[in-house]
This record gives sequence, C-alpha cells and structure tokens, in this order.
Amino acid sequence: MSTSTTTDPLLLANVSRRGLLKGLGAAGALVLAARWDLAVAAEDEAPKYGADAMPHGWVDNPNVFISIAVDGSVTIINHRAEMGQGIRTSLVMVIADEMGADWSSVKVMQADADEARYGNQNTDGSRSMRHFFEPLRRCGAASRTMLEQAAAQHWQVPVSDCTTTVHQVIHTPSGRALSFGELATTASELPVPERQFLRLKTREQWRYINKQPDQLPPGTTEKAGQPMAIDGRDIVSGKAIYGADVILDNMLFAVIARPPVYGASIQSVDDSAALQVPGVVKVVQLPTASIASAFSPLGGVAVIANSTWAALSGRKALMITWDNSSAGDNAAYDSVAFKAAMEAESLKPGKVVRTQGDIQQALNSADQRFEASYYSPHMAQAPMEPPVAIAHIKDGRVEAWGPVQNPQAARDGLAKRLSLEADNVTVHATLLGGGFGRKAKPDFVFEAADLSQIMDGRPVRVQWSREDDLHHSFFHTVSVDRLEASFNKESEVTGWLHRSLSPSIKSLFGPDSGHMSDIELAMGVRNMPFDIPAIQQETGEAMAHVRIGWFRSVYNIPHAFAIQSFVAELAHKAGKDHRDFLLELLGPDRQIDPRNQNEPWNYREDPIRYPIDTARYRDVIKTATRKANWPGGTRIAARRALGLAVHHSFMSYAAVVMDVEVSEQGEVIIHRVDIAFDCGPQVNPERIRSQLEGACAMGVGIAMMTQITAGDGKVQQDNFHNYLVPRHSQVPKEIHIHAVNDRLDVPIGGAGEPGVPPIAPALCNAIFAATGQRIRTLPIAGQLRTGNS
Repeated sequence: MSTSTTTDPLLLANVSRRGLLKGLGAAGALVLAARWDLAVAAEDEAPKYGADAMPHGWVDNPNVFISIAVDGSVTIINHRAEMGQGIRTSLVMVIADEMGADWSSVKVMQADADEARYGNQNTDGSRSMRHFFEPLRRCGAASRTMLEQAAAQHWQVPVSDCTTTVHQVIHTPSGRALSFGELATTASELPVPERQFLRLKTREQWRYINKQPDQLPPGTTEKAGQPMAIDGRDIVSGKAIYGADVILDNMLFAVIARPPVYGASIQSVDDSAALQVPGVVKVVQLPTASIASAFSPLGGVAVIANSTWAALSGRKALMITWDNSSAGDNAAYDSVAFKAAMEAESLKPGKVVRTQGDIQQALNSADQRFEASYYSPHMAQAPMEPPVAIAHIKDGRVEAWGPVQNPQAARDGLAKRLSLEADNVTVHATLLGGGFGRKAKPDFVFEAADLSQIMDGRPVRVQWSREDDLHHSFFHTVSVDRLEASFNKESEVTGWLHRSLSPSIKSLFGPDSGHMSDIELAMGVRNMPFDIPAIQQETGEAMAHVRIGWFRSVYNIPHAFAIQSFVAELAHKAGKDHRDFLLELLGPDRQIDPRNQNEPWNYREDPIRYPIDTARYRDVIKTATRKANWPGGTRIAARRALGLAVHHSFMSYAAVVMDVEVSEQGEVIIHRVDIAFDCGPQVNPERIRSQLEGACAMGVGIAMMTQITAGDGKVQQDNFHNYLVPRHSQVPKEIHIHAVNDRLDVPIGGAGEPGVPPIAPALCNAIFAATGQRIRTLPIAGQLRTGNS
C-alpha cells in the first residue's frame, strides 16, 4: 500500500523450501509459505500446484496493488485481462472488501505486463479467482492492518483499540475516527505485516464478496439491486479503451494478406496497383512462419497506410501467387474427407491411456452391447473485437498496446524478436472485446512490432478484419469420439470403451504425434468418474492441418458431448430414466484421486485438495433436475421434452436441464434452461450468473450452428453470414442459475468455462426425447427431420 510507487520486497509464494528459509533469515520473516499441506521432504523437488505451478506464481503485497491518495481515493491494480468476465470488478472487489474501502472511492488501474511484480497474468483456464482470491484477500487485510497501525501511532494507543469500519479507522474506546486519506502517508511508510498475523474477515463481515446485487450496501451501485461493475458506465458510454481505441501521434495503419493455407509461402506478388491507392505508404513482404509456428505471425504481405481504409483498399489491390509446396499436406486439407478418415481410424485399436478391469472380457461376455460415434467440428473463437495491436519502437525500447490475454507472453516474445532486454519492453493491456483463448496468442502484437521496426520505429497499428480472424485463427480442435459399452442381464453397464481422436494443441509447438496430450485427455476422458468394472480409454491418430489453439473450455466440449450423449443413449437402451441411470453410473459418493485414473494433470491443481468428487456431481444433477421438474426422457407435450447433461471441468461441476421443443418445420425452441453450478464459494455471484448465461448462449451456438470447414487447405467461412452464432431469437427464453455448495470449506473452482460443455449434449438429449431423433454430429443445423416423428 503506498502513496507513490514503491519497490518494497514482493511476497512471493512459489519459492523452494531452501529459498523460503533464506527469505526468513534475510527479510525478517517477510516471506512466508502460502500453504504447508504440500510435501516438503525434498527441498526443490516437491510438487507445485495451483498458482504456485504457474510462471511467476502469485503476489500479495499491498504496496504492489494498492495506493491511497490524501483525498481518500483508493486505486487498486487489476493485473488480469478483462474480456467481459468482470474480473476487473471481482478482483478489485476482494481487495476493497478486505481493506474496508468504500466502493464509491475505489478506482481501478490496469497493470502492464510484469509478472515478476504482479504474479502470473495469463488469463485463461478459469484461474483468476481460483488463484488470486486468497492472495488478494491477504493484500487487503494487510493494508487494513497498516491503516490501523497508522491510526494507533497517531493516537498513541494500542493497535488493538483501533478498528476499521467503512473507509475509516475508529478508536473504539473514544469513538475518534481518522479517514483512509488522513492515514495514507503514515500507513505507506510502515512495513508490510507478516502473513501469520493478518486477520481475514469472516463471511459475516463481508460487504461486497459473495453478495447478490440486492444485498450490496446502499450507494455501492448507481441504483439499488444493480450489479457492481467498476467500469460498467465507461463501457456502455464508449469511454472504455479497447485495442482499436488507442491512437498515437504519427501512427500508421496496416493490414496483412496472410497465407490462405497454413504454411504456404509467397511465390510472387504484384503490388503496383496497391501502391497507387491513395494513402498507401508501403507494401512489405513478411517471412512465412515455419510449422510448428507457436505464436509466430503467419507472414504474408503487409500494406501500410495512413488509415485503415487505405490499407484495406491497398490489400484488395494486391496480386499474390501463393506457393503451397511449403505447406505439405495442409494444402489438401478437406474437413469432410478428414472427418471420414478420423471415423475410419476410430474403428481401429488405439493407444491405451487408461485401463481398469478387462474390457475385452466385459465386451465379449456382455448380454448386450451398444456403440456410437460422435463428431465435433473445428470452431473459431470469433470475439466481437478482432485482434488489433499497436507498437512503437524508440530509443532502444518498444511500447505496445493491445487486447492481450497473456501480456507476459507478448512482452517476452517482443524482447526476443527485437533482441531487447525485458526491461526495455512495455506491454499495455487494454480491455478485450472478448477473447475465448484467441488473444492468449500474441501473434498480432508481434506483427505490429515487426512493422514498426520496418518503418524505423514509427508507431504502427495492425488491424485484423473479421475475415482475417476467421481465416487465420488458432482453431478449436475437430474431434471424433467412438464409445462402446456392455450390459449385463440387469441392464447395468459392465464395460466402457472410449476411443478419442483429435488434433492436439501440441502440434503448435513441435512435431505432431497425432495424439492428444495428457492435458487434453484430462478434459473429460481420463477423469471420467463412472463406477464401471471394466474401462479402457484410447486415442487414435489425428494430425493437425491448421493452427490448433485454446477455445473456451477446450477439449471438454467434444468429450462432454460424446460421453453425455452416449449415457443418454445407454439409458434409453436400458429402459431407464436418464437421470436415475446417470446417478447409477456415478456409483457411491467418493472422492477420487485423479492420479489413480492415470490422470496426472488435474488442471495443475492439488489432487488431494481438488479430487474428482462424485457427491458434487450428484448434487448438481439433483438440483438441476429438481428445479426443472424432472422426470425427463418422456415428452412434456408433442415434440417437447427435457434433456440432461453434466460435466466437471476447471475444478467446477455443472449440470444442465433444457426444456426444448422442435416444431413441425424442424425449428428448435428452447423454452427454459436450468443450470446447477458448483464452483465452491461464489465470490461475485452476479458475474458467475452472467458467465453461465453467456456460456449457455455460446453452447447453444456450438450445438446448433457454429463450425469451421476447410477445402483445399483453406477455411471456407468469411464472416457471420456463414460462420453462424446465435441471434437473440435463437437463445433460450429463460435461463435459471442455481448455486450449489456455496461454502468456504470447499476450494474455489473456475467459472468462465465450465458452463459450456454440458449445453450441447443436454440440447441433443432433449431433441431425442422430444422427437426420437438422435444427433451425433455437430452442429445440428440441417439434420432435423420435419413433420411427425
């Protein structure tokens, strides 16, 4: 906590035991371990989990995050990317609540890229609150303690007689009060309290944390019952700064004609017409990225101009001949043929990644067997704000602006590309108009820096169009999942064989093995919780032909679609209620150590602290079905029924029931969705509700209409006329969110992504219950029969 910038020692948690002891000796016990429940027998070999396992770990120093002015205004740093999930409000709210700040006096400042100072800044994996709730609570509590110490020093009284209320410290015996502003200078000069002496607020003392809008203190929002949104007014009034809102003096504008096939190079280019376009300054050929390209720009031909329109017009006038020989098999990539090849491959034995019991004996001795195959296509993240970045090189330094999810990756990459020390690189993270994983890859920032360097350091803004965004994304993987199950005479599942094929994100960073990584298999396959005697899970080969990258909820989407659809099909074949059958598959309540299922990753979280908990699965299933007035599986009315799905991802549990009608014309009408959600403590319930509503809308699009296809190596979608996302009339009429397990003795789970995976299978299961038609290929569009079923 400071009144000016300070370089007090950071309180870092990701330290080895030896480093910890050295810190205790050298810093007067300022560096304390965050958790003592990890194994510490080995000095540097102990496993690290959670934020400790992330680059640069976490920081809880109030001098880093909090500044109090003499007028009492409190500025709090937000070090994570704000892309619509509300983290600029939620993280700031945690600090403000613990320190006792009045929300009307709180301001937010966005951190630049500097993980050594702020801790990890890579905003993906639904980790922001999961990793920083406790550190930032301590940060706020430390500042509150320092304010109370400053007041005690001023009054010459014991600090135990001083209590923080709202934006002031009270001397309890006399009733005297000093405001935060009056205490700011003295408090900023005090040492940061040691962690073991901090007093965190109890749940009953929270004013902002865990509060619904109608529970917030008066004056917290402009109108009673509204959600907290620290920059909401700026966003809706157009004052908020997104990437394309940054304007620099003497700035140039650029667009790039990138290779239409991943890995293709330039054979020839005629730029004569482009150079005649008014406003065009220069046309530049850029080197083609090698495969695997990681986050490197794809290359191509850049048109640099004095306006975006001139640059776009100049690009349109280019005559480019592309050489596909460097692209290899990518030049022939055809998504229809690839689907058929993956389905054929799924019929062959694969690489075994988990086994228990004897699957062949279970299948061979079965009274009944059932098998099905499910397909999920490529998708693009398609955030409403396409990628954009500005770079300015001057005096051996580079300064960049952009909507980046991983600002440190942008900073490190710029330093490497420009042969600079990291201290000479500044990356300003603007607001993101959506991200969904696309903006964790800063290739667009590197493009701006490359062009600024070419233009002798002059600031250059690189703007992607929607067509650029769709043609050259880091695409969500395509997937084929083939499942087979065996039944005994009692219609109980005795064997489960799952063969999953998807191009891997690993292909972006090195030689492509054609098989999914441990991380990707952890998203719904190896952490599958069913209590079945014989289980075997395999991968088949599927090579990548486009850039594969993160997408909201990543591989959980195809795996949840396949598994939860298959469960519904098995229930129907067994003649059992879908919900009852699903609960039966879960077996008795138990906490599963994922390592016992050959699942070593567990979202980088401690498997003891975050086991796979079948009781939590059961609770969300029962809550969602109760709220939706289950039983389902039978029709509510002609061509109308309920569908159910559940999934565990990012350390949270989500169950979905959808009330769906299919008209005689094949139109899908979603009357109501009930989502039961267990992420443990809900720090900002309003933002969690918003995240789940958005996940529902996005999941409906994934199920109904959204896909990327390719032919001759080229993406075939251009804009939202053929890359379809749901319109208002196509989203559910009602979405009801039901919090489950909102208690403090459960560690926090993620909220941004876990709501997506169960939506598509719940919708398809409802369609089957309503019409008898089973959907096994996404998207649904064009598959539904019309008329009576």
